[in-house]
Amino acid sequence: MKGSNQTTVRDNNERLVLHLIRRHGAMTKAEATRETGLSPNAISVIFNALEEDGFLLRGERMRGRIGQPSTPLRLNPDARFHIGLKIGRRGFDMVVVDFCGGIRARCQQAHDYPTPERIVAFVRAELENMLRDTGISAEAIAGSGIAIPSQLWHWSGDFGVSQSEMDVWRDHDIAATLEDILPGPILVENDATAACYAEWVFGGRRIKPDSLYFFIGTFIGGGVVLDGGVFRGCRGNAGAFGPLRIPEEPGGTRLVDHASLSVLYQMLQRQGSHDATPFAPDQDWNALEPALSDWILRSARSLAHAVVSASAVIDFEEVIIDGAFPSDVRGRLARILESRLSLLDLGGIPHPEVSQGSFGGVARAMGAAAAHICNRYMIRQEPGRD
Repeated sequence: MKGSNQTTVRDNNERLVLHLIRRHGAMTKAEATRETGLSPNAISVIFNALEEDGFLLRGERMRGRIGQPSTPLRLNPDARFHIGLKIGRRGFDMVVVDFCGGIRARCQQAHDYPTPERIVAFVRAELENMLRDTGISAEAIAGSGIAIPSQLWHWSGDFGVSQSEMDVWRDHDIAATLEDILPGPILVENDATAACYAEWVFGGRRIKPDSLYFFIGTFIGGGVVLDGGVFRGCRGNAGAFGPLRIPEEPGGTRLVDHASLSVLYQMLQRQGSHDATPFAPDQDWNALEPALSDWILRSARSLAHAVVSASAVIDFEEVIIDGAFPSDVRGRLARILESRLSLLDLGGIPHPEVSQGSFGGVARAMGAAAAHICNRYMIRQEPGRD
């Protein structure tokens, strides 16, 4: 991933510099020169322009090194603001996100099942208050993103509603419905892919450039990070992991039959300790035992098979686990998945590293905003990769 010294590609070079600073946290001009292959003069011009436009902030000068002291620059959180909206099977989630992934405001609402009328009412009722509370004007919003499950109408039985009530989503243009309410250009993304965007753009650590991302919500989905960018596929469905076949696991042959919160709800009902009402990711889930431990083990076994199948197609370096549950549940699931992978015959496939995601339940709403930033201010391929 190299730059060009021609002034006609200034925008591409600026994206490259912003991408590198986002991935490294901060960079000096000398470091950016080495990473990009651009001339020191070209880097200086780009840094100065980005700083003047409000994208970069200067850090403390670095002393104690050979030569003149250098000054690292970092991203300015106030450079751009975006709205992220998740339309979920069981709830709505809307956030105002800054350029560095800071959540300036958030509002959630539970529902039995989603309809276009309900989402319009939710946005109308909450967006103005959120912007007023943050002191951010609608004109300052660079764009809005919507994260929504693919083929939402397909799961009417899981909502307990008639198919006719959900069929409204088949040909519904949600961006057109909300274009007069949400500020800025609107981008629509699959909800689990959006969560992957959140991890790639805003995650607290550097994801490896070829990674497999799982997000467990009411059902399971995820995303594919390939060659240093989120790979969506020709129809935007890359990372639709639910149909992956799982061998020798009672209860179904698909990954969604085991590693999804809907399965946990069913296990809790059989345990007699909880109804089918979803529970909040920020609650203490210890009261859900012993069903919770049984579900974590069942999910880890199934995810291990899914990882092997996916890794046989693409050489992934890392597997990332996230979902709409507390961080301690995420940690337990990641650790058990790691141990289950070690028990499987990978047939010569390198063992990928297993890591935890960063955001939990808010990842999908954040990712709707992150997709805007990725498309406008980042470059696809990681530096140093052919």
